[in-house]
Amino acid sequence: MSLTKIKEPFRNKKIDLDDLNVDKKRKATKPFLTIKRIWSYLIIEKLKLSLVILMVIMSSALSLLGPFLIGVTIDDFISTKESSGLLTLLLFLGLVYFGHSISVFLQNFWMVGIAQNTIYDLRESLFEHFHELPIAYFDENLHGELMSRVTNDIDNINNTLNQSVIEIFTSVLTLIGTLAVMLYLSPLLTLITMSIVPLMIFAMRWITSRTGPLYKLQQKRLGIVNGYVEEAISGQHVIKTFSQEERVIREFSERNTSLNHASFWAMLFSGFIPKVMNLLNFLSFGLIALFGGILAIKGQITVGVIVIFTEYARQFTRPLNELSNQFNILLSAIAGAERVFDVLDTLPETKDEKNAKELSKIKGHFEFKDVTFAYKNTKTLNQLNFSVLPGETIAFVGHTGAGKSTIFNLILRFYNYQSGSITLDGIELKNIKRANLRTHMSFVLQDSFLFSGTIKENIRYGRLNATDDEVVEAAKKANAHDFISHLEQGYNTVLDDSGSGISQGQKQLLTIARAFIAEPTILLLDEATSNIDTITEIKISEALHTLMINRTSFVIAHRLNTIRNADKIIYLSQGEIIEVGSHEDLMKLRGEYYQLYANPLTTH
Repeated sequence: MSLTKIKEPFRNKKIDLDDLNVDKKRKATKPFLTIKRIWSYLIIEKLKLSLVILMVIMSSALSLLGPFLIGVTIDDFISTKESSGLLTLLLFLGLVYFGHSISVFLQNFWMVGIAQNTIYDLRESLFEHFHELPIAYFDENLHGELMSRVTNDIDNINNTLNQSVIEIFTSVLTLIGTLAVMLYLSPLLTLITMSIVPLMIFAMRWITSRTGPLYKLQQKRLGIVNGYVEEAISGQHVIKTFSQEERVIREFSERNTSLNHASFWAMLFSGFIPKVMNLLNFLSFGLIALFGGILAIKGQITVGVIVIFTEYARQFTRPLNELSNQFNILLSAIAGAERVFDVLDTLPETKDEKNAKELSKIKGHFEFKDVTFAYKNTKTLNQLNFSVLPGETIAFVGHTGAGKSTIFNLILRFYNYQSGSITLDGIELKNIKRANLRTHMSFVLQDSFLFSGTIKENIRYGRLNATDDEVVEAAKKANAHDFISHLEQGYNTVLDDSGSGISQGQKQLLTIARAFIAEPTILLLDEATSNIDTITEIKISEALHTLMINRTSFVIAHRLNTIRNADKIIYLSQGEIIEVGSHEDLMKLRGEYYQLYANPLTTH
């Protein structure tokens, strides 16, 4: 490999200063709040946590007792050449180190259990909260980036709880105990040994002040990379169809390079810590050897004390080393935990009104009065007024961005309208509990979505207590029964979430069957037949016509021939109603709908 290739990954290692400045502003308060919140999960395991703390105290005490006994052995037996009692002391020393090993094993054993339970609760809370968030949150955030919080960020926390918590606690206790014993043996030599501590603190602060923001930036950019990968994998058909492989690879490379830069600097700065600490450690040994030897010659301390100090100096700097190393890991975990808590702190979908009611039965009479809605600052619907009688089929047409899907989002209460009113059987939608409202509806998306599982389970998802016979009947209504019967495993055929093994049209048939089995009063069909061939479309249209009897149905369709029989067709343009009427009425009008019907290739 050439030197140029070796150097290539380390070129142009630049970090966005604005990103770092943002993180520095948050660094002063956020970590402590995050640690406090993690502690609220840990404290649930009070008994195990108490045992871990007890074992940490025991192991720290025994680690201090060992070197002290070695110093006693040197002064009382080796220097004096006295062998009586030496064997007993050595046996006791062996028991001390054995007890230390047992206490370390137990603390690790119990801490693993605490960590796993904590991560379990945290992951459970995060997943549950995802289902409480409004649809708007998922529309505004990359799904892969959200996945990164459930996987990478929580794994970071898990690794820290398994490793860093005990190490930090042990290091703190060891530092305190070591300092106390050193002061007892020789205050002067302790003062000399501790002279390097300010250098250690300065070095640690200088390095960690840079690694904290860098770890935060690393986690942020990792989420961006994961989000882009998820998007690219999901859109492979589109990417290959339009021959955009090179552009996608280039854009991924840019994001990957950005992550690489952040990771490089984070690892580089964190790697300085053990090197600096080792240098200061050697300096400490030199000071002990020099000044300890002088004090021993003057008879102020013994050779055993010098040996104890040498070992304690190592024990004192080793916890500082551990603290500095674990502090970097802790910063990385805190960065991940902040991203997890950011999701948990996102306000859930607004709660139902206090007077919201549940409806056991509905007729399906809708009234839209002066309904206005805007996504953030972009107005999408402007003072809509129309009504739908029970059992009517109403279709929405218009060019892309006219507001068709937005109306569906309002009916399903995925979003709340800003002004006006929408009533169902005379009751304001906001006064009906969301979950109850949606039980009366079935929604078929333009892009079919199947869950991992059998065909039978996917159809039954519309009504979990449906019998096998009802599943088959729903499939027949959706004209899916024939192709299912020809599959080797039939209704027990296992599909993955992408529905591989069956065609796009067949997947759509299954999602329609899922809607049928729910036996809704209200149907919402968003481009329900857009991915189905013409022959299947005719069969589905017939099945839908039968299903729509006595049901209020809302339809969005690109293929205008599928809505010819709609009771009412509403032509939308830029969030406003332009034309309303039946197919025949609008064709006679020879207006926008007529033009759209006459030019079916026009984007709409």
